Amino acid sequence: MKTADYLDQLLRKYSGTFDIYQPYVIHGKEYPAYGYFFSHVEKYILVREANMWSADSYEHVLFIETDHVDQALIDEAYSVVKDYMEPVLVRKGNELPAEGHMYSYMTVSLIAGQRLSKEMQRAVKHFKYEKGYKFNMRGFSQAHIVCATMEDEKVYTNYVGRKSAKLYRDTFQDVRNNRPGYRQML
Repeated sequence: MKTADYLDQLLRKYSGTFDIYQPYVIHGKEYPAYGYFFSHVEKYILVREANMWSADSYEHVLFIETDHVDQALIDEAYSVVKDYMEPVLVRKGNELPAEGHMYSYMTVSLIAGQRLSKEMQRAVKHFKYEKGYKFNMRGFSQAHIVCATMEDEKVYTNYVGRKSAKLYRDTFQDVRNNRPGYRQML
């Protein structure tokens, strides 16, 4: 299975709820794709002016294609989350995220051709970045990492990214069944 075919199917699945940008450049480095999701929920009494509360939820997904995963790639993913996704995408360069911010999930999606070594499986499993704003009164940011390997068709995640594993496992079946991908949908 090719990483490009898998990415194409994965983008098709994400495109139902995410805005997809291809390619995406961060600090001069080009990545195959980036996905953005936003949700606004509010509770009010009778009229919108009597707003009881509102909450904004965000998710950012950066897709990376690679032949194999090594410690340098894991370090790069952490650096992108810490130095770009959190300050630029979540806080928009400000000290705090916008008012009403509840949470932002920052996901790094690694699509690798070769299987993961035991050491890299541990590195993915222990990948962690979390940040609260004003004791979480202005919400929090949390990094997820998901790694799909084409050689053995397995999916590895950190603890907080485990809910994405089913989506990534199901994508293997879509590639095998030759379902139309994201490029064909466009």
